[in-house]
Amino acid sequence: MTIGGVAAITGVGVEAIRFYEREGLIRQPEKVRGTGHRQYDAPTVKRIVFIRRAKDLGFSLKEIKELLSLRVQSKAKCSSVRSKAEVKLQEVEKKLAELMAIKSALKELISCCDSEATTAECPILDALDSKVDL
Repeated sequence: MTIGGVAAITGVGVEAIRFYEREGLIRQPEKVRGTGHRQYDAPTVKRIVFIRRAKDLGFSLKEIKELLSLRVQSKAKCSSVRSKAEVKLQEVEKKLAELMAIKSALKELISCCDSEATTAECPILDALDSKVDL
């Protein structure tokens, strides 16, 4: 399968696939004689899907390399993968808490705003200005 076909099937862009090759996440296939095109085999396509799914869960490329390494180690314990997933979950929960605090602050600012007032009297702008320590 060509890189365009792989991109279409996996939902991963051609440039991202090339990036994964450069970063060593997948092997660059050999060019087929006569066509000059590289042909990606099924295991490589499956690996690209693995990478995309791991990225969708918030794993960094470094973390994905570690997961891929654990995937090919037949004697590695699932607990190693679980601990990585638990760490990622903690990171996501922290980000969610930060986003909820931002949401709450924005709601409070919006509720104080009289949209008919001039910007000179805007409580949102005043609140942002009041946080500056010079």
